[in-house]
Amino acid sequence: MGYVADRWHKTRPNPGEPECGQHKGMVASAAHGKGKRWQARYDDPNGREVTSLWATKAEAEREITKQEAAKSTGSWLDPKAGRVTVERFALDTWLPAQSINERSVTEYKGAITRYLIPEWGQREMRSIKPSEAGAWQQSLTVKYGLSGVYPNRVARYVRSLFKLAVIDRVIHVSPFDGIKAPILVESVVHPPDVAEVRQIIAAAYKPLWGALFELAALTGLRSGEIRGLTVNRIDWLRRVIRVDRQLVQAKGVSTMEFDDLKSGAGRRDLPITQRAVDLLAAHIAAHPSPTDGQWAGMVFTLPGGKPIQTSTLDWALKNTCTKAGAQPRHMHDFRHHYASVLIGGGENPKVVQRRLGHKDVMTTLRTYAHLFAEAEQKTRDVLDAAWAEPGETVGDAELSETGGRIPESRPGSGVVAQLRA
Repeated sequence: MGYVADRWHKTRPNPGEPECGQHKGMVASAAHGKGKRWQARYDDPNGREVTSLWATKAEAEREITKQEAAKSTGSWLDPKAGRVTVERFALDTWLPAQSINERSVTEYKGAITRYLIPEWGQREMRSIKPSEAGAWQQSLTVKYGLSGVYPNRVARYVRSLFKLAVIDRVIHVSPFDGIKAPILVESVVHPPDVAEVRQIIAAAYKPLWGALFELAALTGLRSGEIRGLTVNRIDWLRRVIRVDRQLVQAKGVSTMEFDDLKSGAGRRDLPITQRAVDLLAAHIAAHPSPTDGQWAGMVFTLPGGKPIQTSTLDWALKNTCTKAGAQPRHMHDFRHHYASVLIGGGENPKVVQRRLGHKDVMTTLRTYAHLFAEAEQKTRDVLDAAWAEPGETVGDAELSETGGRIPESRPGSGVVAQLRA
């Protein structure tokens, strides 16, 4: 149990010491008249003494009562914890606590350094008010000119910083509680269809690029994941690719290295089709993988067994699209194509999420919302066709007396037309 101490007077005065001139029956201490007189003392949940100064004895007693009650209910916070600055908590506590790879650490730290520390870096964590939190989020677009997904992304980092401060009992409540995050503006993706992907593959000026583009479309692998693929990560019998790392450019240099995926969700066993298996087998047979050294077993390499850099692959795809007469595409467009095929086939969003290695299903739903909407229409068409009476028109199809669908008389490539196939 805590107690209140009188700083201005000695608890055990020596015999013969003069009486305090202001307070009868007491002996003045060296601190008499300096600062606040009353000191509240109590032990924190770990047994360490915590002290605070108060002008009156009643205030000190109320403080002890409040802190003892907080300890008993499990809601106690160290009064000094909230005094840590935003910068120190962000860099010394929050950033090391993130389960991310080195490249993501650089990204997170860059966002904090550019947009948070200049505003609140030297402020105490406990001093940030909800009104300031809302104004700071507005500044991301108004002052810093961020757009698209970036205001939401940066705000998400900072909101998680204050959430961790609450969990660590540095502050009672986050200033962002009740403040809506910036709207996440996802750019609408327009994936290439199968015909366009075939067109690009056919125009590839090297078999290496044709095989790599086709595998990207068949698996949805990211550029770094497919460039870093090694033979020992292909399970030929089960038709599965183990995705657990990626090829990246080393920080500050032009050399390549293997690195962890951005999140644990990226680690996955990816089922592949027989077409993909045959493609890989044919490519490896025609272009054997290096047998030793750092890149031993790598499936896709340049002459001499060298790894493929991002810029080299981007250049190859750009020139291939030009040669094919197709619109300019990026490697990520093959990933979007893969997702669109799964969604168009009625695959569950959670399955699509796992196949793509997204951190959560909301990322998948936000990115491909319009494609899921198209899949919803396919569901309606299927149900309409199943429940229609003979002779009734379903969309642009008519059912026969036996319940079969009569092919349309005009050409079409819509969802209903695909159902007739």
